Amino acid sequence: MSEMKINIINTSSNPLPAYATSGSSGMDIRANISAPIELKPLERQLIPTGLFVQLPENYEIQIRPRSGLAFKHGITCLNTPGTIDSDYRGEIKVLLINLSNEIQTINNNDRIAQMVFAKTENVELIAVDVINVTKRGEGGFGHTGKQ
Repeated sequence: MSEMKINIINTSSNPLPAYATSGSSGMDIRANISAPIELKPLERQLIPTGLFVQLPENYEIQIRPRSGLAFKHGITCLNTPGTIDSDYRGEIKVLLINLSNEIQTINNNDRIAQMVFAKTENVELIAVDVINVTKRGEGGFGHTGKQ
């Protein structure tokens, strides 16, 4: 199977993002900062990566938290998954929040999130008065978990 090729500019001193294993869905992306950033409990900051991508139409990058960072340090991404649209050409930045009770430090080159490339579809919405009925109906927010 051939891989899709994506143009990327890397203005950081960090290596290009890469898959950690052959089964990985996302590539780790790293902080590109000149000095450590301290995140106080419940504080959020936009962390630059030094990465700029050229996505083809009908593709997006989803920015997702790293499970180890969330579990070990209480750091996660806000607006998850964050979407980078195909026509965006600015620097990829990651909105991190510290959900722990302690100050957490982000250093240059720290793996702060992962990016997943996903195909998207544009749709045409058609206004109607009725939609089809399903067994589930209007049940939501935990409805399917009830017995």
